[in-house]
Amino acid sequence: MNAGGLIVGLGNPGPRYEHTRHNIGFLAVDAVLALAATRKSMRLDMVKRTPDFDLWSFCPVGAQKGTFLLAKPQTFMNLSGRAVSSICASHGLSPEQVLVLHDELDLPLGRMKLKQGGGANGHNGISSIEEELVSPAFFRLRLGIGRPTAPVGAPEGTFPGSVTDYVLGDFAPEEMELVRQVLPAAWKGLDLFYRRGQAMAVQFVNAFRPEEA
Repeated sequence: MNAGGLIVGLGNPGPRYEHTRHNIGFLAVDAVLALAATRKSMRLDMVKRTPDFDLWSFCPVGAQKGTFLLAKPQTFMNLSGRAVSSICASHGLSPEQVLVLHDELDLPLGRMKLKQGGGANGHNGISSIEEELVSPAFFRLRLGIGRPTAPVGAPEGTFPGSVTDYVLGDFAPEEMELVRQVLPAAWKGLDLFYRRGQAMAVQFVNAFRPEEA
């Protein structure tokens, strides 16, 4: 199958991680799958399920390049690149045709940014993809989760737990309200990206602000 591109949501498999901050990329893919299942115009098909990844094909309305692939790596975050490189090799995709949705500590929850290339900024999933594709040239839709805050009265820069504990912790109920707002907005950004191009998508994504919870 000739695909116009690959969208990858990053996360860790299994119910233990389902609602963790590190899995917001998985949650974004799940939102696209749920939307496609309700729209006849968004044809959705399971392509392959392997120990390394789940892979679907879908066709956004008006997309310039037709059918796209949608993937959730099942390798755990630190080996995400293994799944992505395997899919790219099988379908003849270059790094520039890959768009990765992932959590971003340096953006507050409810904010997002779209960019191409750049560094991994300490994100092990992004580092793995860069290493396996031998290129940083893929696109990234960075979904903010914010950083853990210090307890009242604690020295600046100290947290109630490690950053690892924070990203592997579940979203709090009040945070889920912002997550429910940002996921459809992320899809709108992707839709603009594939129908109208990068500049318009960046303008929408980077300007998005959620309503106050």
